[in-house]
Amino acid sequence: MRWTVYILECADGSLYTGITTNLFLRIKAHETGKGARYTHGRGPFRLVYQALHENRAEASKREMAIKSLSRIKKLELIATFQQGKNHIID
Repeated sequence: MRWTVYILECADGSLYTGITTNLFLRIKAHETGKGARYTHGRGPFRLVYQALHENRAEASKREMAIKSLSRIKKLELIATFQQGKNHIID
């Protein structure tokens, strides 16, 4: 089973980072208020980043690394992803 690390941009401009094995269903859960507490009432959402990982441990590690970044670094990561380039978290 592959895991996806993802970043959503919320309607208020904030960023939410999470992991899942089914990105489509997880975003749907966020949109219906059944996702993470943080995203409740912050929709609609825009998927701005995603990365596949072989297992939950790798995905969780990546998620925590992203969550520890400053907002500016997260925006740089998103921009790099959207340009189709690989990026290593500093």
